[in-house]
Amino acid sequence: MRRRTFLAGTAAGGLVAAGAAPAFALDRRRVLHVRPGDSVQAAVDAVDGDGWTIVVHPGTYREVVNVPADKGELTLRGGGHDPRDVVIVFDNANGTQKPDGSGTYGTAGSATFTSAAPGLTVRDLTLANDWLRADHPEITGTQAVAAYVTGDRSRFSRVRLLAHQDTLFVDTSALDAFDRQYFTHCYIEGDVDFVFGRATAVFTDCHFHTLQRDVAFTPKGMVFAPSTARANPYGILAVRSRITSGAEDAAYKLARPWVPSYETTAWPSLVVRDTRIGPGIDPVAPYTNMRDAYPWQSMRFHEYRNTGPGSVITVPENRPQLTAAEAALHTPATYLGGWEPVRSL
Repeated sequence: MRRRTFLAGTAAGGLVAAGAAPAFALDRRRVLHVRPGDSVQAAVDAVDGDGWTIVVHPGTYREVVNVPADKGELTLRGGGHDPRDVVIVFDNANGTQKPDGSGTYGTAGSATFTSAAPGLTVRDLTLANDWLRADHPEITGTQAVAAYVTGDRSRFSRVRLLAHQDTLFVDTSALDAFDRQYFTHCYIEGDVDFVFGRATAVFTDCHFHTLQRDVAFTPKGMVFAPSTARANPYGILAVRSRITSGAEDAAYKLARPWVPSYETTAWPSLVVRDTRIGPGIDPVAPYTNMRDAYPWQSMRFHEYRNTGPGSVITVPENRPQLTAAEAALHTPATYLGGWEPVRSL
């Protein structure tokens, strides 16, 4: 089933257009309620100061949502029984032309959901970008982001993140900032580099799923593409999670390093530990290069106590492993540095 059809049918409510009248309800506990017919962005705009909660009731909300830095400690929560009940979705890509004719959106600008707010909490809903390559063969900038997140202490719980290329952009508010992000019990799917960026991003009990992709070449894509700053000791950490695939065995790589042209000193860091890796990941050579000038072997890529057919070590030099002593330094507690969104590992 095509993504656009699937998303339109997942939620119980009606389709909501961006810019709809802000008919949400306000109560005295600093809570805003968004219902079908309302705009999520209008509710965000109505937030005045820190510590507000926005409850989005079941429905499919087709709009772009941007949470600016001055909306600190905001909670955005789905009001259904399942994350599928509330869907926020749009379809911009990197190469999509802006309506005002000023150019294309770029990768970060393509995001359906963007936040720069410190202390953000998002839970119990779906964030999606349903732009499809097949619908737009004229566009070569095919990155289409579901969520672009900066800001320290951002927390996502029971959130579904759906797109194809560059689904989740875990970034920081500045090149020299080490913003921390935490994802727990989330489902994230895509095909190329679909978890990427320079944030200190911790994933616990999450499910990463690689999509089937109608191309003749392999690898069809990669799960992770960290771009960690050299001065940051901690990049992306995935623990107690699982990686599945809708593609054939060994069609995907676990990761490749991203060294951006605007930050050539980056030293990407990724640790995948205590995670079940399915057969969709190439067990012989799970890593590859984005550019040969920055080989993955020179990056901070490690694994520890993974299981599953995609974790089998057949060529040891292709799968750097942490020692037990090193693994003790790569836990949610060490990465999050005193911030405790949930009990640490």
